Amino acid sequence: MNKADKIKAEDRIKKLRIEIARLRNLYHIKNAPDITDEVYDSLTRELKDILKKYPEFNNISSPENRVAGKPLDKFKKVKHEHRMLSLNDVFNEEELYDWEKRIQKLVPPSPFRRGVEGEVYFCEIKFDGLAVSLIYENGIFVRGATRGDGFVGEDITENLKMIESIPLYLTSSPAKGRVGEGSYLEIPARLEVRGEVLMQKSIFEKLNKSQEKKGLPPYANTRNVAAGSLRQLDPQLVKERHLDFFAYDMYSQINFKEHSAEHEYLRNLGFNVEKTEAVCHNLKEVINFIKKFEKIRAKFPFGTDGIVVSVNDLKLQEILGVVGKAPRYMVAYKYPAEKATTIVKDIKINVGRTGVLTPLAIFEPTLVAGSTVSKATLHNMDQIERLDLRIGDTVVIEKAGDVIPKVVEVLVKMRTGKEKKFKMPPTCPTCGGKIEKKIKNPPKTPPDLPLSGEEKFGSPPDKGDLGGLSSSVASFCINKKCPAKNERYLEHFVKVFEIYELGPKILRRFKDEGLITDAADIFTLTKEDIAPLERFGEKSAENIIKEISDKKHVSLARFLWALGVLHVGEETARDLATHFGSLDKLLDKRYNKSPKSDLWLAEVDSIENIGPTVLKSLQDFFSDKNNIFFIEKLKNNGVIVKNAEVQKKGKFINMNFVLTGTLATMSREKAKEKILSLGGRVVGSVSKNTSYLVAGDDPGSKFNSAVKLGIKILNEEDFIRLV
Repeated sequence: MNKADKIKAEDRIKKLRIEIARLRNLYHIKNAPDITDEVYDSLTRELKDILKKYPEFNNISSPENRVAGKPLDKFKKVKHEHRMLSLNDVFNEEELYDWEKRIQKLVPPSPFRRGVEGEVYFCEIKFDGLAVSLIYENGIFVRGATRGDGFVGEDITENLKMIESIPLYLTSSPAKGRVGEGSYLEIPARLEVRGEVLMQKSIFEKLNKSQEKKGLPPYANTRNVAAGSLRQLDPQLVKERHLDFFAYDMYSQINFKEHSAEHEYLRNLGFNVEKTEAVCHNLKEVINFIKKFEKIRAKFPFGTDGIVVSVNDLKLQEILGVVGKAPRYMVAYKYPAEKATTIVKDIKINVGRTGVLTPLAIFEPTLVAGSTVSKATLHNMDQIERLDLRIGDTVVIEKAGDVIPKVVEVLVKMRTGKEKKFKMPPTCPTCGGKIEKKIKNPPKTPPDLPLSGEEKFGSPPDKGDLGGLSSSVASFCINKKCPAKNERYLEHFVKVFEIYELGPKILRRFKDEGLITDAADIFTLTKEDIAPLERFGEKSAENIIKEISDKKHVSLARFLWALGVLHVGEETARDLATHFGSLDKLLDKRYNKSPKSDLWLAEVDSIENIGPTVLKSLQDFFSDKNNIFFIEKLKNNGVIVKNAEVQKKGKFINMNFVLTGTLATMSREKAKEKILSLGGRVVGSVSKNTSYLVAGDDPGSKFNSAVKLGIKILNEEDFIRLV
């Protein structure tokens, strides 16, 4: 092979790659192509022809290698290095100002806190798509994953490679804007980019026309199509959907001062970053931005459901930290939901896994906010009476947050006189068992902390509906053997255990065939049990048994969540797991002889965010011998509960700390981590059992309580020296 020809080919390959990357950026990022598709295709074809002759110059991350890989058997799980958070929603200006008041109390003295003019907030579009994480190592795209539960997602790298607006590799180029005009961009050794995968409305319309021609039902909305496309195991199908990606956040070793600078950096790197954004000096400017975008939202090329408002200063973001699943420093302003009218044909009762009876409105299928809905929860009799809702009424429905349908108004003037009032049944509609009414009050929770538990009894369907977090009456079936309770619990259990092969219909079939009576029996199933059943067969049975076997090892937090303890959801289960460390320790403490059982109650009560309602629920659950028998049955049937990372022993062992006020050099979350790492506990209130009160600026009533009780008080400097 002629050496001169090889050098010439290498130079040509480099030039072609640079030009193809430039054209890709113009077409997919800047939406300003300066040549025709035919020219782009011709350059790509030439590059591939040269590489066939000189394969040693092949590079898997180069643009010509954006080709669909082989279909996958399944998606692998991948742990996120940084938790992918959700956002708390606000629905009006008043709630936006309430959010500002809360966060201003938590930050140290600064222009932000004093209300001095400055670039305080950053506004950006909240896309209605699927959140994903992209990992780049030395500028090369190596992995992409879905959000999942925030901690663990699914590896969809091959599918994401099919999205043209996702760069496969990053190159240094002259920077513009806030990241340093004229200087060259720094490409970190490791970079995580967060963003949203979307489908343009115009492409969605073409796709539905194609569906119509084929005699197939239309897709509901752009988000469903985008999410469904990324869940395909064949990357070629993803490529055919022409999806887009917009970046909105990043993690790296580069220290930016503001979130707006991160946007500018990502834009300079070649990512799609929506240009409709604004740095605002105050909430008045934020509200003006929200109103301005609302006017053009309908014509916007992508689906959106609001505006994300964040504190622009990244140091302040760190101080404000995270509560529950959402950051304090950021909220999503949701636009008013789309509304539609329909007729209530019936009101049915759904029996939940805890036995709560929930009325469900059944109405004519109606298109609202891009999808067809035919039912909506009415929550309880309080809600029905407040609405004065009757069977046969014409009602207004909307999607709260563009997701959950709900009845918001009854059009009384549309009544004909044939409408019927609804009454809660005197007995359980499933088992005929006795019904008991209970008044449920929400746990005492800080205003920016979401209630824990899957079912938040006592919290109304909307803050505005019943004047805030007031109590409400709920009806319960108290028959422990109620089939409906058992069925709903089975569905909850397999969902938390992530046994995806077992859907509701399969679970129902297994129960009808006598293969299972409860969730523990699932782990005794064999291929021979399932294969003979009609519509199953060898392969289906193998898949089910394999997935059940794979899920026998479960974390303590997930196990406690799966048990279905009233008011104990994902976050509370994680708090319990972190505190106790093992299932045996939790159970041993509960069943130590009196009066040590009181010590167990005191210890659970000391866990932050667990109030009296949750404590009573836990006590009731673990006092029931049937529940302990069920736990033992699960263990005997092969379920292995993995221990959690528990508080390490250290110099703070058996010490209780209370944090109050604002710390200047670290967030409260960081201080809590330091205490836990040294074996201490962080509790929510001051008592005679408190070892230290750590007081920052504006400490509040806890400080006074500590003084009265003679508790040792540490200022921030004392605390830092101590740890």
